[in-house]
Amino acid sequence: MPTKTRKFIDLKSLARGYTQVAIRTLGGIAKDGTSEASRCTAAAMLLDRGWGKPIQQHTHGGGAEGDGPIVVHVIHRERKK
Repeated sequence: MPTKTRKFIDLKSLARGYTQVAIRTLGGIAKDGTSEASRCTAAAMLLDRGWGKPIQQHTHGGGAEGDGPIVVHVIHRERKK
């Protein structure tokens, strides 16, 4: 974990200064990207930044051979209008 030196804080601040440009770039790629993969990646990045990554919890049955059920909990958030 880096220490919060002045240089570290300045770099973080400089990087955050490009937030609007970065989001607009990702939006352009999501809308007009030349490949389906680039559009999907850009769209996923925008969603992750806007809504956060969903929390995934995994539970294993603990069978001797690892054959127990795996339960996945997904939290879906909707924006109120």
